[in-house]
Amino acid sequence: LALPCFQVTFLPAHPEGRTGAGHSLYVSEYFSQSAQKLSFYSWYGNAKLFHFHVPEDTVLLRWLLQASRGKGPECTSMEITVHFRHGAPPVINPLGTRFPANATVRPSYNISISLSSAVQNTTFVNVTTPSAGDWFIAAHLPEAAGRIEVKGFSTPCPYMFQADMFVLRLTDMPVLEPGVAMPHTVVSPAKPLHVKVFVPKHAAGMRFELRSCVTSEKKACAVRVVLGSITLPQSFQRILTCTGNANCSLALESPPWEKWLQIMVESLGTANASVSVEMLASFTVCRPGSASSFLNFISLNQSQTGARPGTTGAAGSSAQSAGEAPHNTSGQRSSCLQSQPVVREDLDVVSVRYRLLNGPSVPVTALAPTLLLLNLNTGMDSGGSLVVSLLLNKTSVSLSNATMVACVNAASPVLSLNATRNCSTAFSQGYPLSASTSSAEATLIVLYPQTDDWFLSLQLLCPKGQGECTSAEAKVTVFAYLTPCFNDCGPYGQCSLLRRHGYLYAGCSCKAGWGGWSCTDDTKAQSIGAQNLATLLLTLSNLMFLPAIAVAVYRYYLVEASVYTYTMFFSTFYHACDQPGVAVMCIMDYDTLQYCDFLGSVVSIWVTILCMARVKKILKYVLFILGTLLIAMSLQLDRRGVWNMMGPCLFALLIMIAAWVHHGTKRRHCYPSSWKRWVFYLLPGITLAFIAISVYAFMETNENYYYTHSIWHVLVACSVAFLLPPRDKHKKPWAWSQKLTCRYQICQNDREELYAVT
Repeated sequence: LALPCFQVTFLPAHPEGRTGAGHSLYVSEYFSQSAQKLSFYSWYGNAKLFHFHVPEDTVLLRWLLQASRGKGPECTSMEITVHFRHGAPPVINPLGTRFPANATVRPSYNISISLSSAVQNTTFVNVTTPSAGDWFIAAHLPEAAGRIEVKGFSTPCPYMFQADMFVLRLTDMPVLEPGVAMPHTVVSPAKPLHVKVFVPKHAAGMRFELRSCVTSEKKACAVRVVLGSITLPQSFQRILTCTGNANCSLALESPPWEKWLQIMVESLGTANASVSVEMLASFTVCRPGSASSFLNFISLNQSQTGARPGTTGAAGSSAQSAGEAPHNTSGQRSSCLQSQPVVREDLDVVSVRYRLLNGPSVPVTALAPTLLLLNLNTGMDSGGSLVVSLLLNKTSVSLSNATMVACVNAASPVLSLNATRNCSTAFSQGYPLSASTSSAEATLIVLYPQTDDWFLSLQLLCPKGQGECTSAEAKVTVFAYLTPCFNDCGPYGQCSLLRRHGYLYAGCSCKAGWGGWSCTDDTKAQSIGAQNLATLLLTLSNLMFLPAIAVAVYRYYLVEASVYTYTMFFSTFYHACDQPGVAVMCIMDYDTLQYCDFLGSVVSIWVTILCMARVKKILKYVLFILGTLLIAMSLQLDRRGVWNMMGPCLFALLIMIAAWVHHGTKRRHCYPSSWKRWVFYLLPGITLAFIAISVYAFMETNENYYYTHSIWHVLVACSVAFLLPPRDKHKKPWAWSQKLTCRYQICQNDREELYAVT
């Protein structure tokens, strides 16, 4: 978590700088988060996210970015990419893939940090007058190479990244009262003046005026006024430069509702000259139409709970309200916007549905925009995708050439829609939508919407002017919802819920060569034929265990044959379930299949080497059971660790070597003694085993996995068939005719080598 440290600083101000205050009180705060190990990028889950909260009245924000790498020979020069965004996690695209249709993407602000000869790199990023609220940093390494590394065979170089935040905020920032001209003084160019004004709800416009600009040296006044705060990746600060003694002003349309607007005044004069100014902020407030949300809420409760006894008065009140409906409608036509009540319904984590109380359809006219509020200000809604879908009822539009235009904006709505404005407000750029009788549907996808109140504005436009469609009205069906992943990442992706401390966000992990934010980019996608081929290779290659099973049964190694059969079965169906495309078949839970496949593979190696050791049967079976139990335990602890396979293999090899040395010492010649056994069985089996391990450990990548892993199956199964020792000399081959014939047989006593007739 971010841990703050505080430091209070007093900066002297000009005695006339503010009425009743002789000093400016600044507080510096330091927030730190633990370092994270960076990963090579293949999907959004590889990017490491840092989440900070910038307090109100912050005048300076400084990021301290520290990157470091290990000192081993495997560590090379590396470039780290760091992305910044205010209000939501940054939307990034390092791989250059396509985004889903109807998704609007604005590139994130990013910098690069190089780690070449230096082991550590420290970078500072300064932001003046930053916007208050949530800020996010995402860091990652370049694109992943795609090689599948076995855990333990190689030691990856650790690349660490840590982000700390330093803020300097003004504890007693002066407040401008709307409609009141207030005098202030800019002490020097090095010490700008910071003030703020609160924007009320339903503010349609704001006008800022700078009056009576006078310098202490009686020279021409030159100041620069910056309205608004910086928000990355895009900043919409408005700058006003005033020179001379004349008044200057700036008009803003649709300022952010119910927020503090920070204003900074800088002197452009000489270093020792102070500037005295008067500032005036005034607002034009939009009068919304008669809101019927309360009445709709009452009717909603009555429709859900039914009429209750003793509510005659309420029923009378409802009837009276209904009688007043025509008056309210006429009042709405003279207002500047028509507000429709919307209910936010939380479904799950990062999953919200918006429901209109008046039904899914809303009336849209040309006189005033219809406004819908989409609440996304809980602080936990910015990790998903906001989807807004509009459907125009063609029969409801009286004019065939009319167009329904819409804007989706954060912080403040667009109150005057036209074809050229492009959904811009005072300090933000919205997302436009349009529908007509020729194209009645429109959809917008906002990836990682920033934490704020979002507004949907709808209005009718006519090509010959608004007077043409004064009486026209259209019905538009609105579907709006927040989902973790758009379309659940499609058939070739998996939606994963990611977490950074207490913050949750979602990302898509794509399969079968598909890519993109929602796994909709088929540039490198595998065809259906390639997917079927991959499934057949990975599953049918396990049938190469059939020769090993036949050899084991022929030589009376029934326990070993059972283990090979178990491995062949679960490896076949695990790879049938593990496929990324459409050729998938899971006979049981995926995790169970994976565990059984790994267990069978390691136990097969374990029993094969112990069988080659030629130890006593009772000892061999004890080692079989004990080793299997220990392998099962180790796989439960770390399923992909290399020592889960190498540990049993090495221990079994030590037992085999010790047993072979014992047999050779006892017989006074090399064991196994037959050169044919070495040339035609052991050496080919060992060679196949080493080739299989090399392919498994060093050659597998995401692209060639389906045939390199199939080669691994074939080589391991063939090596087992070569390495199994011959049967005991006293045991005869399987003679089914003798087993099934009913007659006297001669039995052999292995210990005394005597024969008896039964």
